[in-house]
Amino acid sequence: MQRSVRLKSFELVARDINDVDVDLLHALSISVRWPHRPKDWELLRRVGRGIVAVDGIGRVFGSAMWFPQGDDFATIGLVITTPRAQAQGGGRWLMDQVLEQCGARNLALNATHAAYPLYVSLGFTSEAIVNMRQEVAPQTLPPLPPLDGELSELPSDRLSEITALDARAFGSDRSRVLALLSANASISVLSRGGKVVGYSMRREFGRGFVIGPVVARNDYDAVHLTAVHLKKLAGRFTRVDTRERDGVFAEFLQQTGLDIAETVTTMSKGRRFLNREDNGPWVYGLAGHALS
Repeated sequence: MQRSVRLKSFELVARDINDVDVDLLHALSISVRWPHRPKDWELLRRVGRGIVAVDGIGRVFGSAMWFPQGDDFATIGLVITTPRAQAQGGGRWLMDQVLEQCGARNLALNATHAAYPLYVSLGFTSEAIVNMRQEVAPQTLPPLPPLDGELSELPSDRLSEITALDARAFGSDRSRVLALLSANASISVLSRGGKVVGYSMRREFGRGFVIGPVVARNDYDAVHLTAVHLKKLAGRFTRVDTRERDGVFAEFLQQTGLDIAETVTTMSKGRRFLNREDNGPWVYGLAGHALS
């Protein structure tokens, strides 16, 4: 694989993302108006692997990351290029590097409108639309449906109690990813008959907080697993990424004032990513666009 590329008047070289100052990565995400703070970049570098495109004097013109989730699956994210590099094929060159590193793994990503044609040309297939809902959390929540079960907090050292449930909903074992996310997260679980049937996380991200993952068996459970965090975030900027556009859960988020600010497209390459079981657990809220 070509480790450098000449784009008209300048040459870019691929470097490991861990070898680049995080402030340069932060500046890159700011340039495309993405909300990632230096702390968010640091976490994602611990979770995954990636490359950056730099010129001869160390300026960063692009990034691309991938996140192993189980033995044969990975998600791709943080694919960012400056307008100058994008216009000259920098995005495709970065993706070629990442696809080579991923090898034979099945892949999934969430494509922005601008990047969608590139991913189609690389063989990715559309599966669903992700709605990025965000706003300041309300002081008072709308009426909630009856709670079926018991809600409680889960310490991060008991994460093993939710990993099997998550793997069934997500489709791959992402226990390592969850462990890294949970280090600075609050986790709530929903139990029925002494068995955990759903969970949700709340952590700082970007402009405020993100609620996700949210894993539940139905809309009503997902509402309660989200509401338990929203109650503690009143007056704070909050984000929930969900593929649910209609139904009780989507209506609840709309009633809280978390409007759809943007949409992206979930795409896969290899095996199909989203496979919902009847009456089985489902990912109602994403961990993040890069982690899905």
